[in-house]
Amino acid sequence: MENRKPSSRSSSRPGRSAAAEKGKSDDKFRLNRFIANSGVCSRREADALIQNGLITVNGNVVTDLSTRVTHSDDVRYKNKRLSAEKKVYILMNKPKGYVTTVEDPHADHTVLELIGDACPERVYPVGRLDKATTGVLLLTNDGDLTGKLTHPKYSRKKIYHVFLDNPVTKNDLFTLAEGVELDGEVIVADAVSYADPEDKTQIGIELHSGQNRVIRRMFEKLGYKVKKLDRVYFAGLTKKNLPRGKWRFLTDKEISILKRGNF
Repeated sequence: MENRKPSSRSSSRPGRSAAAEKGKSDDKFRLNRFIANSGVCSRREADALIQNGLITVNGNVVTDLSTRVTHSDDVRYKNKRLSAEKKVYILMNKPKGYVTTVEDPHADHTVLELIGDACPERVYPVGRLDKATTGVLLLTNDGDLTGKLTHPKYSRKKIYHVFLDNPVTKNDLFTLAEGVELDGEVIVADAVSYADPEDKTQIGIELHSGQNRVIRRMFEKLGYKVKKLDRVYFAGLTKKNLPRGKWRFLTDKEISILKRGNF
């Protein structure tokens, strides 16, 4: 999908009146649909949760499959409030010069400007890429998935293509593989090699660390300056056939792989 003209985003859709928003929140629909839309499970599985007394609505256990609810009702599973907003998953090939914060008064551009009004749901970047870094970026409103992809304990793999100011020695490649100390923590590259055997200023590096600016700082520690940094892989996703600055919605298959963690 191609980019739309950059525009500012707000918490509600442009042009919708307060009355229209209220009408939307008052719409009633089946409880199993609400649960399924929240991303917990399918509608059929939601029926089982309801029948087994595992769902509460406004503090009361509900077992009637014909129960209807609104967006404003407090629907909970395992004491966690559910949201029926449609879950959206977007893959972007981030360009240079855009920050990965939702709002930044000091930034000229944020990645959300590239999506504009093409996606009515409010999505958020998963993790961070600094302003000068390009490449694979996932955006979603699925908070559970975001937590699983960014929490250090899950150690999600990331691969970067690094362009440096000077050729990298083999000894420094070994150092990266053995570990570089940053802020009292030893950061180890899971894999590192020359990206182009004829140009030793280009390095491919795989790691799991989520430290801020970790790639740039690792190479700076060894005396190199990163001229260009491109993330080519994150959580099973690549930027294949996705030009710089463009984005698209993930396919159902890609979403399923992400949720299962099969990457």
